[in-house]
Amino acid sequence: MLTMRSSIPTSALTHCVLVFMASVPLVTAEASEPTTADLPPVLLQMIRDDAVHKDLELTGDQKRSLFGVVKGIDAQWFPQLNLMTTGNTKPEPYQKTVADLTAKLQRELKSILNSSQFDRLMQLRRQALGTRMVLLDDVREGLELTSSQIQRFADAFAKTESESRRIAAKLKKQELEAGEAARQVAKLQQTERETVVGALTDTQRGRLGSLTGPAFDFSQVRRKLPFAPEIQDAGVTWIQGEPVRLADLRGKVVVVHFYAFQCINCIRNLPHYTAWYSDYADDDLVVLGIQRPETSAERDGDKVASAAKREGIRYPILLDLESSNWNAWGNRIWPSVYLIDKDGFLRRSWYGEMNWQGNEGEKDMRSTLEMLLAEDG
Repeated sequence: MLTMRSSIPTSALTHCVLVFMASVPLVTAEASEPTTADLPPVLLQMIRDDAVHKDLELTGDQKRSLFGVVKGIDAQWFPQLNLMTTGNTKPEPYQKTVADLTAKLQRELKSILNSSQFDRLMQLRRQALGTRMVLLDDVREGLELTSSQIQRFADAFAKTESESRRIAAKLKKQELEAGEAARQVAKLQQTERETVVGALTDTQRGRLGSLTGPAFDFSQVRRKLPFAPEIQDAGVTWIQGEPVRLADLRGKVVVVHFYAFQCINCIRNLPHYTAWYSDYADDDLVVLGIQRPETSAERDGDKVASAAKREGIRYPILLDLESSNWNAWGNRIWPSVYLIDKDGFLRRSWYGEMNWQGNEGEKDMRSTLEMLLAEDG
């Protein structure tokens, strides 16, 4: 995972990414001129975090208005984000969705924030983008970048992305240790930063400070992912437990998992969810299972209920016969599990069997659960 960093002025040009999602190519291998549609969604990510709100000095009314807008945007963003993360859509439609939603968010923010707050938010966006901020129209204009400089940046970004994909592929094949992969990525970022800064004139470097403003500590940012989609009713049968709405669970940490009772990888994850439910129920942890059928047998509510009893599941379960929840979440993998914080934001997910081939996924997810339970609601 790449984290956001900031040190102004020239080292603001460090490519930073807010999320722990699969990397999306930012430029093509041919190094054609990149556009703002190629940028990572840093504005969508940071706008929901308390540390950013504090920096902007938002009022309570502004936060309420902001979250009203963000919930509508997240309902469109998260399914596409999830599809992109799991490799179930191509980069181009996802990038278009991000660009459209970012533009919509900026329009809405102009009616919520005052001019000083909006200007500061744009500074934070530039800091978060690091080197990639030179793709923004206002930065190009502010620095008066030449076409040759822009092409040089495009070449540098294309090289970084190509090498990053190569490293990711080797990591996936276990041909590279995680620590070594991180070191190589850091070296790529450093080279990219040096290339971009080296291509700027002294005058252009001098203008960076006004474009980025005072340094912001992005390590404070906790919330980078959308609001969790609300539980859908269409085609849903509650197999056990009373119907649940996530909006009614604010103040509690929530685990939502998708499974199919005949899926062996799902079966191997079930004891972990049951253990979380048992270990943290007194700490206001809520667990919810969504059985989305894959086979004809899994469409039979009685068989789903029998399997739940056999596996010792005691938390609420719903049968998602029409895939209304499956689609609202953009989920395409059995099993998948999502951790939701006390304010309803997604904070972490895991796709597949958590302890597959020696992974310590359950341990990692449990650690995140304990962190979320300890946070103030």
